[in-house]
Formats: sequence, structure tokens, C-alpha cells
Amino acid sequence: MPILALKLILTPILIGGASLAGRRWGPAIGGWLVSLPLTSGPVTFFLALDRGTPFAATSAVGSLMGLMAIAGFTLAFAGGMTRSGPRLGFLLAVAAFGAIGLLVQPILDAPPWILFLVVIASLGIAIRLLPPSGARRSAAPHPLWDLPARVAIGTGLVVGLTAVAPLLGAHTSGVVATFPVYVSILTLFTHRLEGLPGALDVLRGLLIGLFGTAAFLLVLATGLDPLGIGPAFGLAVTSTLVIQAVALRSVRAGAGRTVELESV
Repeated sequence: MPILALKLILTPILIGGASLAGRRWGPAIGGWLVSLPLTSGPVTFFLALDRGTPFAATSAVGSLMGLMAIAGFTLAFAGGMTRSGPRLGFLLAVAAFGAIGLLVQPILDAPPWILFLVVIASLGIAIRLLPPSGARRSAAPHPLWDLPARVAIGTGLVVGLTAVAPLLGAHTSGVVATFPVYVSILTLFTHRLEGLPGALDVLRGLLIGLFGTAAFLLVLATGLDPLGIGPAFGLAVTSTLVIQAVALRSVRAGAGRTVELESV
């Protein structure tokens, strides 16, 4: 199957599934689900097929440090939404992601285990600093265009990122691959339908779930070249699922409760 066709099939399945899970179990679970490497995983996989395992392993190191940029992204998003609404929040989040992505470039040649510990610490700090969600309102009915729009936007961004990544170099392409496509879409749509508390739940679920993604990227960074694509991805996915199962309890415990709003 051509790689482009695989991207066009896999990406809509991933983002569609995450969106439906968020509708069924709440925005925090949706955020937790999109914390899975739904962008960086496919990008690294396609880079391994296109450019070989050494390039993809180096890209995975960049993606690992990209999680630090995501931590800054979530805090800027939350702060902007709290003060001035989702549009400013998103713009500040993109700026924070880009700034941190540039700042980490000089340390990307450090051993992956050291970078992993730095990322884990940054995620823990971000969780502590994220504003509490509070009670959120029940979701408004989803318009018919909601899910197709999420799928179309997410697929376009993934295809674009994988097209641009080889032009940026392995490390930089890895950082770019972690840009939180799915959580951006999910947060903006959730804010529109459930308000600020629901959007904050998405971001909190994301941060908690990123511990599993950090393990996923560490396995790829250290195992892709010696093990090969199949075994390395199998071990990475297994590690992520084990950690995510533990993280799910924390997500459920920390999610804000839903309240029904009376009509006036």
C-alpha cells in the first residue's frame, strides 16, 4: 500500500476514534486518548519507511523533547483561555511550542535517558501548574460538520507534517512531529461545546497520558536501529499501553464533574 494512502486511512481512524471517545466518556478521557503518539507515532513510522531507521530513531529523540514543548503549549493554552478565550489561548500555545522547540535544540544530542528524565520532570511541573477544571456544563449537541471537520483538519496536518519533516533534519522533524494536532482540535471544539472547564479537562488528560508517550519515544529512540521497525514499534506500543492503563485512573480522578444547566 502506498505510504500516502496509509496516512489517509490511518489518521482519520485515530482522530475520529479519539473524538468519539471524548463524547462518550468525557473530555478528560478524550485528552488522555489523544496523548497517545497519534501524530509522532505515525510520523516516525513513515519516516522509518521513507528514510530508514537511523533517521527515524534520531527523529524520535526530537519528538521526545517535543513533549517538553507540549507541556509549555498546554500551560500557555490554559492561561490564554482563562484570560481571553480560546483563540488567544491557541495562539499563545503555538508560540510557546515554537519557542521551547527552538530552545531544546542544543541539548538534543544528549543521551536519550537523560532527555527522558527531563521530560518527565517538565510534565510533572505542568500538571501542578495547570488551573483546576471545576464543574463543566453538559455538552451541547454536536453539529453534523463537527466530526468531519476534526478528521479533515487533523489528516491535513499529519500529511503536511510528514511531507515537510525530511526537509528540516531528523531532530527538528521529530520536534515538529509532536505538534499537538489532535489536542488542539479537541480542546477548541470542547471549549465551544462545554466551556473552559471541559477544555481544561482535555489538557489535563493530555498531560497525564504523555508519560506513556515519553516511554514510547524512548523505546523508539534507543531500539529502532538495533531491533528494526516491527519489534521496536511492538515494544514501544506495549510499554505505552501499560503506562496508559495506570494513568487512566488519575485522569478519571482528576476530571471535573458535569453539571446540567437549566434553561432560562
